[in-house]
Amino acid sequence: MPLRGAQPERLAFTALSDALAVAWRGLITYRRVPQLLVFSTIQPVVFVLMFRYVFGGAIHVPGVNYVNFLMPGIFVQTSVFGAIGTAIGLAADVKSGLLERFLSLPMARSAVLTGRTVADLGRNVFVVVLMSGVGFLVGFRVQTNAFKFVAAMLLVLAFGYALSWVFGTLGLLLRDPESAQAAAFPIMAPLVFASSAFVPVATMPGWLQPFADHQPVSVTASAARALTLGTPATSYLLQSIGWIVGILLVFIPLAVWRYRRAV
Repeated sequence: MPLRGAQPERLAFTALSDALAVAWRGLITYRRVPQLLVFSTIQPVVFVLMFRYVFGGAIHVPGVNYVNFLMPGIFVQTSVFGAIGTAIGLAADVKSGLLERFLSLPMARSAVLTGRTVADLGRNVFVVVLMSGVGFLVGFRVQTNAFKFVAAMLLVLAFGYALSWVFGTLGLLLRDPESAQAAAFPIMAPLVFASSAFVPVATMPGWLQPFADHQPVSVTASAARALTLGTPATSYLLQSIGWIVGILLVFIPLAVWRYRRAV
């Protein structure tokens, strides 16, 4: 823990250094246990192939090639699924006693949570880049330009990072990796599947459309889609940024509060 009386610049540098050390620990885990990274990439690839070649023929989006409609939703779905790893990882650290060890070390308290979420962001970057390659192979084409495509991917990654704090809080609350994984699905499923990620909201029942139109996965997928297709993006972009900022403002303090009481 930083010494009392230390300069603010020194405290900030220490917190950053500690967070990077924890993030590096998380990234090393993927190198030592590559199965974690392999299985986190297989699932979104399966979704792409399934929706592109199995369900794609039955789904018609007026004026848009379905694969171009689909891929932005797949990017968002991948970031949501990736955020669940934060819940599982933190729950495993609590159960193994590692967080108790971290609390006893002279390190910034914020470093453990920040480092963990940054490591999971790094994994999401890898997976999103891979999924972009898969998308281009199956026919996905950006209708705007490279700048807007990169902006769409940054928005997707920012959304996944915000969700890491949500699921990280869940992992700290449940303190068991199996329970955290099981509890994440009831949160994840309505957000991903009752959204505009895979089908237009207009095809859903009327009572479901208000939720599907405005929930965070939908507006982020719609914003990313608008940036890649060239349709009006401002409204969706502002809504998505609002959700990201709101989630971070609520769940960063909540996760830190729960972390201090996790051991």
